[in-house]
Amino acid sequence: MSDLDPAEVFRQEAADLIETLEQALLDLEKRPDDSELVGLAFRALHTLKGSGAMFGFNAVSEFIHEFETAFDRVRKGEAVADRRLIAAALDARDHVAQLIDDPDVDPARGAAILAALKVAVSGEAPVIAPSRPDAAVDGAGPGGVAPAGWHVRFRLPADALTLGTNPLLLLDELRELGPCEIVANVDDVPPLDRIEPEQCYLAWDVTLRAEVPQEAVDDVFLFVRDDMDLAIQPLALETAEAQQPATSKSPATHPAAPALAPDRRNEIAQVGPLQAAALPSAERAPAGKPAERASPARVERNATLRVPAERLDELMDRVGELVIAQARLSQLAEAIHDPALVNVAEEIERLTASLRDTTMGTRMVPIGSLFGRFRRLVHDLSEDLGKSINFVTEGEDTELDKTVIEQLADPLVHLIRNSIDHGIENPDRRAETGKSAAGTLRLAASHRGAEVAITISDDGAGLNGERIRRRAEEAGLIAPGQPVSEAELNRMIFQPGFSTAAQVTSLSGRGVGMDVVKRTIDGLRGSIDVDTRPGKGTTMTLRLPLTLAIIDGLLVRVGEDRYTIPLAAVEECLELPVGVDGDARGRSFLNVRGELVPFLKLRQVFDTQGNPDPFQKVVVVASDSMRVGLVVDQIIGNNQTVIKQLSRLHSGLKTFSGATILGDGTVALILDVMHLVAFGQKLEERRRAETLGRAA
Repeated sequence: MSDLDPAEVFRQEAADLIETLEQALLDLEKRPDDSELVGLAFRALHTLKGSGAMFGFNAVSEFIHEFETAFDRVRKGEAVADRRLIAAALDARDHVAQLIDDPDVDPARGAAILAALKVAVSGEAPVIAPSRPDAAVDGAGPGGVAPAGWHVRFRLPADALTLGTNPLLLLDELRELGPCEIVANVDDVPPLDRIEPEQCYLAWDVTLRAEVPQEAVDDVFLFVRDDMDLAIQPLALETAEAQQPATSKSPATHPAAPALAPDRRNEIAQVGPLQAAALPSAERAPAGKPAERASPARVERNATLRVPAERLDELMDRVGELVIAQARLSQLAEAIHDPALVNVAEEIERLTASLRDTTMGTRMVPIGSLFGRFRRLVHDLSEDLGKSINFVTEGEDTELDKTVIEQLADPLVHLIRNSIDHGIENPDRRAETGKSAAGTLRLAASHRGAEVAITISDDGAGLNGERIRRRAEEAGLIAPGQPVSEAELNRMIFQPGFSTAAQVTSLSGRGVGMDVVKRTIDGLRGSIDVDTRPGKGTTMTLRLPLTLAIIDGLLVRVGEDRYTIPLAAVEECLELPVGVDGDARGRSFLNVRGELVPFLKLRQVFDTQGNPDPFQKVVVVASDSMRVGLVVDQIIGNNQTVIKQLSRLHSGLKTFSGATILGDGTVALILDVMHLVAFGQKLEERRRAETLGRAA
């Protein structure tokens, strides 16, 4: 038996539909004549209403009914989706979300929102001409004469029963519209020994004798419209055709041909109890031909299964333990030198790698699911601050570990708010500087090796270096007159409590937001780069690992200890030339094909005892455009690194980002490449400053 709470299932599914509704409304503000967007929003409302009533959320269902009634005027072309209507609809969307979380929300607020919505749709606005060419048949037959009823012929897809569709409920809904004559078509039912119990073989012919609009008949099939064979014909039209010779019938008006209204052809995809109305439809069978039965393979491709995130995390932990056990097996097979054992170990290694990749793939989520949330944030901030903002997103298909995406929401909110509040100027100021009245905020994501880079850029005023320096000196972060590079000065904005705002507002001024960004990104083993051009804008680049679970690592030895370097950060491995050493002040540089690369001797960094190996190796690692060499005693080789987080007692060790268990059961610390590169960068900046000082 399933132990899922039906109410929780509804909340999870409803969250997706509410997101779909919000995105449709925001798009509709820019494209008010787009009937597809109107239909998408209306279907999301219709699904929420029906499902809310089914799961006992009556307050939600009743509110959405009024919401839907008002919005239906937009669907019928009787009102325009202007800014006032979109604002009221977004408020109604927020109220629906509140009702789902707490059905006891003050009903007066809901009544006020509905009143504002009704005023918005009934205002003096230009009327959109109906874009539906079949509008005449919604309530009338040929020549404008109301039909005496409808003939409905439908065949559900073969997998309809498997997906939970009950054809008897559809027939009951048709009976509620008026008197019906129902005939089941059993021509395609196979012999008993070949019947699949979960397959649907029947078709139905229904004669509905009631003067109802076609829209009412269409709504009966609202959630199962995709992949089914459906034909709806007015009885008056059928009677006229029946009186004509058979040769005069047109294929377009034959009762067996699907007579779907053009604006309803892309309505529903049968994927789940609630999400059906929010998805685009698949390709239908040609007119006049029965729909092909879905093969089992097709059902599997289109099926989705909601799994609790905790189970995925547990599965990932088990795969990690399997990777460790496989490494131990491989090491044992290599030590014993038994060919049979080596073959088994290699096969286990292959299967483990495949299972690891598959499991990690289930955790990867398109970052577009996160980007979509910020459209509403930008919309509301632009309204509050009186700024016109063009919000552009790129790379929504870029995939990232779900754990990383979950922790990225707050940092991105702070960065976006900061760009709109501090970066992009108001329209008057932009006009003075020759810029367009509308500012541009761009949010983009892309894969860069084993990292994902997320950039937040604006075309605003850029960072004010003088103001940052003044505030940093006032806060005691730097001494007055102390030489500081531009990069170090820009990084000051991430200091706790640091703010350049002249006064505290509801959006900024307390110096908390950017500190939260820095701490969260550091916790994800990522980095932040700041690039600003005065008067042109600022770009913040977040660099994050693809996953926090299992990575490819390069195992090295320093003295008797072993360490793992993330393989994605490794550029090349060299042998340390004889005679190359740092001076007494620790400045060490290596000439790599004409480029000076600072290097760090890990024996000195970790205070390793004993004599170094005679032929030491240099592992060149990189972060963005900065390269640093790490000098080790031996490069052991590649390994699958299962990341284990360090305890809180060791959280202050910035040199290490975690630990892993090796095949022999010992522990190897994982080096934090970002920290080591930053350390090397400071060495290089110090060398340049001293060189400039001597030249002066």
